[in-house]
Amino acid sequence: MARIIFGMNLSLDGYVDHQDFAPDPTLFRHWIEHVRNLAGSVYGRRMYEVMRYWDEDHPEWTSDLRAFAAAWRGQPKWVASRSLKSVGPNATLVAEDIAALIGRLKSELDGEISVSGPDLAQSLTDLGLIDEYRLYFHPVVLGRGKPFFAGPRPPLRLVASDLIGTDVIRLTYMPA
Repeated sequence: MARIIFGMNLSLDGYVDHQDFAPDPTLFRHWIEHVRNLAGSVYGRRMYEVMRYWDEDHPEWTSDLRAFAAAWRGQPKWVASRSLKSVGPNATLVAEDIAALIGRLKSELDGEISVSGPDLAQSLTDLGLIDEYRLYFHPVVLGRGKPFFAGPRPPLRLVASDLIGTDVIRLTYMPA
């Protein structure tokens, strides 16, 4: 049975923004391995559109960037959206009943399924479908932006903390 995981990089004040800070090389290699080992990923529309960057090679990419792109391209993806009409390679558009999809994926797949996007994660949190939250805190304060928790924070229980690289702490929580 698969587990549904929501994890993202965020600032100390709780905001996610891929343009205001980036992972260092150690954390980026962590993300490569994370993506390689996923059973798949479920995306909200906005996060999927950000991640489509990895669909095409760029000549200036380093070997780590190419490795991440290969891992991302190789995994199955489900995109929850009512506004998109199509999605890219290895992706399935889900316009209705995301709860039914998550239930099916949990029963049919083994391993971890990543949820990407705070709004989608909040919808799944409200339905009690997220098994684990992974918050990757970076030593920056943004003071604005998209919060990691798009709604009320659910009751959580800390199960692990890890230093990744020199300055990112990952806190892992399960629903209480």
